This record gives sequence, structure tokens and C-alpha cells, in this order.
Amino acid sequence: MSYKILSKRELCSNQYELEIEAPYVVRNAKAGQFIILRVEKDGERIPLTIADVDKEKGILTIVFMAVGYSTKKLAQFKVGDELVDLVGPLGTPTHIKKYGTVVCVAGGYGAAPCYLISKAFKDAGNKVYMIMGARTKDLIFWQDKMQNACTELYITTNDGSLGEKGFVTGVLEQLINQEEIDYVIAVGPMPMMKAVADLTRDKNIYTEASMNPIMVDGTGMCGACRLTVGGKVKFACVDGPDFDAHQIDFDEVINRTSIYKDYEHKRDENCNLLNRRV
Repeated sequence: MSYKILSKRELCSNQYELEIEAPYVVRNAKAGQFIILRVEKDGERIPLTIADVDKEKGILTIVFMAVGYSTKKLAQFKVGDELVDLVGPLGTPTHIKKYGTVVCVAGGYGAAPCYLISKAFKDAGNKVYMIMGARTKDLIFWQDKMQNACTELYITTNDGSLGEKGFVTGVLEQLINQEEIDYVIAVGPMPMMKAVADLTRDKNIYTEASMNPIMVDGTGMCGACRLTVGGKVKFACVDGPDFDAHQIDFDEVINRTSIYKDYEHKRDENCNLLNRRV
């Protein structure tokens, strides 16, 4: 099976959208699930949440940030190139049902998977607010697409260059004070999801977080993506990626995700050196 790149677009600095030919993957894909791909035969396995699907055409859309060795290699792919392999859909889909009023909180590249999640909640009859946050306006993408997937869209930027100045938690708190919120889901950087969980815990609002810890095989065999939820060990790849945010030990996950940072930095430097020589 070939996984050909059908289109490529740089959404903003170091952030890319790829459409991939993957009919067998998208056929059963649901909001909140993910795929794992490899860009080279001996390369690492990269888990990425499914951003969008076209089931009629068999097209999978992913969005990623080129920050490490493998994602920078992926960013070099051109239309017509083929991935070494791709497996999915993996993980448990987001728990879609009619809650009433739902808030999807998206931080950085976490905005991409929130599109399908928000759309699914809206289709289920919920009133859906989406809050997209980034450091600056140049990192905000898919505005029109997101607007169509929710009831109302809010944008925050740290520097105030677009939308409301500040963090996503500021707008979330405003919404909580204005009306009754029944469910919140957060997707994005760990510190952001932890902040959302801290805010909603005191308000007694059920909240889930889409976890993205270190992952290898994606089937529960290796244990690399383990995390502690409610005092019990869970695996993000098979038990999640969505978990009760109030029960997650975020400090443990944040510490574990930093284990390979030095190794990744050295490998990235070697890759840059090799590219310069070529």
C-alpha cells in the first residue's frame, strides 16, 4: 500500500498540512484518533492526531510542527513522495455525545485535531465554543474551517496581535462565568492542558485532555506512553488519548516527555550538519 503525498501546505512558520492517500485508514477513522507514520525505513514512529478525513476520496489530513529530526525530514517531503509506512486509525475516539454546551480548547498545533472533534460535537446537537490560542497571529491557522466546525470561535494570542490578548484560560473563565458549561476538552501543549484542568476542577466541570506523551508502537505493547490517571497506570495509545483531565498526573507526564530532549537536539544538529555538507 502506498501512502502518497497529495498536497502540502505550510500553514505558518514550521507548521505544515499534508493530505495523504490512505483510503483504508480513513474508512473507519473518528474524531480524536491518531495515526503513526515513518518517513524513512529505520526512522522513528511519529504519532499524529488525525486532523481531517475525506472518506469518499480516501484522503487523510495531518498537521505537524517541524521541530525535531523526523518532523523536519517529513517537512522536506514533496507532493508525489510516499511515506515508508502509516498505520491507523489508532486509539479510542473522543467520547462524543450530547452534553449541552461544550468548549474545545486548542493550543498551538492542537488546533488541528480540534476541527474534527468540534465538528462531531456540533453534529451531535451540542452548542460548541472553540478557543484557539497561540503566541502570535502568525501561528493561527484554519480560522474559516474552525468557524464552520463550531457555534462560536474565540482566538487568543499572547501578544494581542489577533483576538484577545492573553491565554486560552482567560476566555474559558469568561465563558464559565457567563453560562453553564457541561464539558470541556483540551488539546495542545501539556502546560496549557494542565492549566485548563486546574481551572475547571474548582468549577466541577467534567474535562478531558488529549494526551500526547512519548509513544513507540501505538498498540499498548511497549509501555512508553504510560501515564498515571486516578492513581492507576494507563496507556495513551490504547486507553486514550483522551482522559479525565482532573485525574491526570501532569507533572509526571511533563517530566517524562523531556527525557529525550538532549538526544533529539544532538540528532537534529547532526542532521543540519549533513544537510549543509550535501
